[in-house]
Amino acid sequence: MRNTKSFFLIGLCLTASACGTQNRGLESVHQPVVSRTDYVLDVDASGGRLDAGKVDGWFESLKLGYGDRVSVDIGSEGYSTSARESVAAIAAKYGLLLSNGAPITAGNVAAGNVRVIVSRAKASVPGCPDWSRPSEPNFNSHNASNYGCAINSNLAAMVADPQDLVLGRGGESASDASTSGKAIKSYRDRKPTGEQGLKNESSKGGS
Repeated sequence: MRNTKSFFLIGLCLTASACGTQNRGLESVHQPVVSRTDYVLDVDASGGRLDAGKVDGWFESLKLGYGDRVSVDIGSEGYSTSARESVAAIAAKYGLLLSNGAPITAGNVAAGNVRVIVSRAKASVPGCPDWSRPSEPNFNSHNASNYGCAINSNLAAMVADPQDLVLGRGGESASDASTSGKAIKSYRDRKPTGEQGLKNESSKGGS
């Protein structure tokens, strides 16, 4: 009877350890996922004139900022260069440049209109926190089911531009030697701290 109970408990433990997320390697199975949302505004641009106030108010309501992509869809009718320049000038107020090309969006752009598109990316780690698997028993020395959730969730929350998690960011095509050597020059030009001799200190108080 004692042996039967022991085998039953061992089988129950093995079953419990097999449930939940399996982390068998050094790299966490919980990785940041980047999703993109496209916000669309159709604006009348007939005659090359654009309602700048409408676009600016829309940008402000979206809290446009770093990491957002702003593009313009000309539609099948085309649009004047001045309309694009107007959108570019408004986006510049938020520190952004217009992106080349535009993502595919639902519906056609009406004649005489331009479509202003704001693409916003968001990074998250689905499934975290994950305590689906008990820490014990752990006969195969797997990592905990929640392994990697903390650091990857913090990375997803702190990254300024989530697109950098997908494509990364290349270095500058040109370098400025004077800028890169500025810190070294400052270090070399600074006078040594002991140049004027040591300061005399006294433990006696002043009279």
